Amino acid sequence: MPSTVIRSYSYDERKQELAVVFRSRRRYVYRGVPQATFTAMKTSTSKGAFFNRHIRDTFAFSREDEEVPAGIS
Repeated sequence: MPSTVIRSYSYDERKQELAVVFRSRRRYVYRGVPQATFTAMKTSTSKGAFFNRHIRDTFAFSREDEEVPAGIS
């Protein structure tokens, strides 16, 4: 199911980093995210609600300086 908040996301298991691109095209990288949290996000019916409850105020993050171009997810 597409998210009204999240455009795309990816996970680096080795670094335990979750990269999230929002509909605004801003990209954030959340550090120290366990594999189990990423797996739960993938299977959740609402990615935005899951993100808000379990990731947003839980993990340290950095915002990428550049917005993701319109043609790239």
